[in-house]
Amino acid sequence: MIISGGENIYCAEVEAAIDSHPGVADVSVVGRADSHWGQVPVAFVVAADPASPPTLENVLEHLRERLASYKRPKEVVVVEALPRNASGKVQKFVLREQANA
Repeated sequence: MIISGGENIYCAEVEAAIDSHPGVADVSVVGRADSHWGQVPVAFVVAADPASPPTLENVLEHLRERLASYKRPKEVVVVEALPRNASGKVQKFVLREQANA
């Protein structure tokens, strides 16, 4: 869960909305520290077509009618693959480190 400006943002809800974008093959959302809001959501996406990855603007347009504005990611990072452990679970701590670096 991400707490942004006193509001709870559930990563699974944001991930499900982004995953419905046709240009996204896989997604994970984590919080990044922010001096004003406390935390803001950052989306790590694997493009369905690596030659034409989705941009932040593409994702935000897709989410406009699906999520409240405070739940929308402030950054979209396109990656080749999400880091996973041996059982296939996304290693969110690795993504948090990357988002906060």
